[in-house]
Amino acid sequence: MRLPLENVRILAVDQFGAGPFGTMMLADLGAEVIKIEDPATGGDVSRYVPPYAVEQDSLYYQSFNRGKKSITLNLKTAAGREILHRLVKVSDGLLCNLRGDSWRRLGLNYDALKGTNPRIVCCSLTAYGATGPRAAEPGYDYLVQGYAGYMSITGSPDGPPEKCGVSVIDHAAGFAAALGLVAGVLRARATGEGCDVDVSLLDTAVSMLSYLAIWSLNRDHQAVRMPGSAHQTLVPVQTFETRDAYLVIFCGKEHFWQELCSALDLPALAEDPRFRTFKLRYQHREELLPLLEQRLRQRTTAEWLHRLEGRVPCAPVNTIAQGLADPQVRAREMIVEVDHPIFGSIKEVGSPIKIVGVDGPAAPASALGADTTTILGRYLSYDDDEIARFRAAGVI
Repeated sequence: MRLPLENVRILAVDQFGAGPFGTMMLADLGAEVIKIEDPATGGDVSRYVPPYAVEQDSLYYQSFNRGKKSITLNLKTAAGREILHRLVKVSDGLLCNLRGDSWRRLGLNYDALKGTNPRIVCCSLTAYGATGPRAAEPGYDYLVQGYAGYMSITGSPDGPPEKCGVSVIDHAAGFAAALGLVAGVLRARATGEGCDVDVSLLDTAVSMLSYLAIWSLNRDHQAVRMPGSAHQTLVPVQTFETRDAYLVIFCGKEHFWQELCSALDLPALAEDPRFRTFKLRYQHREELLPLLEQRLRQRTTAEWLHRLEGRVPCAPVNTIAQGLADPQVRAREMIVEVDHPIFGSIKEVGSPIKIVGVDGPAAPASALGADTTTILGRYLSYDDDEIARFRAAGVI
């Protein structure tokens, strides 16, 4: 079976995390992604992120750019912009996640490119969006976690606000941009008309506030940092300390609460009138949780997992290495091996999108500018002399 995006070509003027993550998802689904990097700055800054960086490449860069081609192109030169327009003419979409409003100043929006290709879809992925008082400002996942309120509900109640340990907003915004691009391309193929797609880290973060936002907007609910990383209102849904480590329990349905009481050998709790329903357990959480905490500290995490698995939703608090080694992760083929000319065989995390009966590509990200000559010659019909002049002038 063919990959679903095999006939789609995307130009990527992106760097670091959010944009490259989104375009990598498209590459995993078969899209031809041509990454455009500035020769004057040494390309995507993530090529140089330590600790595992060598020869304008790094494991960090590979983690965001699997399967993409690389062309160097100085978009601040007239010749560079001419080459870009010729690439746009033979492409379906363009994703840019440069700082603030620089994508518009570089002519990477639909109004600037529709004369070349009226079907082109231009996605800008920025920190704060294309409109509003902060549109021109740079921003990053860490900043937006603070800005959107995430840090106010992350961490211990008696500690400082904290961010999530991974860049969840970057990655979610990458998914949003990828979805927006695909939607735009589908529309363009049906109507012949492209468009701008405007995605931001802040909008993505706010959208994921979901029920917390609705509670706050409509009932003045004040979300706070909870002990044990607990759910704001569902009880018991949190992390518990065991005899040797930690365990996460999620009683998201009433019958899970009944099963938990049975597995903990605490049948009286199931019948206690203070704890019979979600509402009652929420109202009496300060009475209930110490009873559960005392019981769970009496056995190891492994012992509790043996009792709970298959009855109550639960999970150990793994290290990253333990999580990657989990049999379910391996069974889902979420660890893929990619042959790299410098690093050798690299193990990477695979795509979370599984198309049944289709194996995605497993090619490394190209070296800086490795595909420049091929793309300019084969796709755009520049001859060797023209390419040599571009190189001498610093255009590529």
